[in-house]
Amino acid sequence: MRIKLFNSKTKASAAAALQAAKIISTAIKSRGQAAIVLASGKSQLPFLKYLVSCAKTNPKIDWSKVTIFHLDEYLGLKPNHPVSMRHFLEQNFLTKINPARIYPINGQANNPRQECGRLNRLISNYAIDVAFLGIGLNGHLAFNDPPADFRTKLPYRVVDLDQTNRHQQVKEGWFSKLSYVPKQAISMTIPQILKSKQIICLAFGKKKAGIVRKSFAGGISPLVPASILQTHKSAVIYLDKNSASSL
Repeated sequence: MRIKLFNSKTKASAAAALQAAKIISTAIKSRGQAAIVLASGKSQLPFLKYLVSCAKTNPKIDWSKVTIFHLDEYLGLKPNHPVSMRHFLEQNFLTKINPARIYPINGQANNPRQECGRLNRLISNYAIDVAFLGIGLNGHLAFNDPPADFRTKLPYRVVDLDQTNRHQQVKEGWFSKLSYVPKQAISMTIPQILKSKQIICLAFGKKKAGIVRKSFAGGISPLVPASILQTHKSAVIYLDKNSASSL
């Protein structure tokens, strides 16, 4: 794991997007295809914007050779719900490119565990070149809230969302009140995330300073899920001066 520090989230996002574009274009050049995992959230917005723009120039990405998996999704929300992860990614990224395949998570599946089974079978056919991540205020990766399961064999699973996570969604303006925040989600698991050949993780702002310190300046613990990234040799953590202020 490496940490890269920038004066602003804008500069950090631009640098992360350039690295992402290089990873994807190198995979295509090497194997004729690439597979990536997309995250949603406010920290991803400038990164995705830069990825779209820089990928048109240098290095140019042939999106028709890229397969995309989603990191997580709330249970019970329609795909066009303003807060669904699928809607977020479609509005901010997927409609701007033309990938080979997109495997979204169906948060409205009648049987969520069967939906996980479908996703598990699909992702077993791919080696993920790069996963894009953020870090929650409780240290979660995807929707793996503490204590996270570091040992599961499943690529995707149904998870319960803890109160810190659900309150964060309200504070960030995604939901107007706590009762509207779903209590469960389908999430890519920690072991599946760690299978990614490379990881790009973004964490910005003063409010992330405490969890950044716990995640990357302390020990590895399921109580701080993001701390597991310390074990990944090709994970790069992009921070601004605010999120890194407690390191």
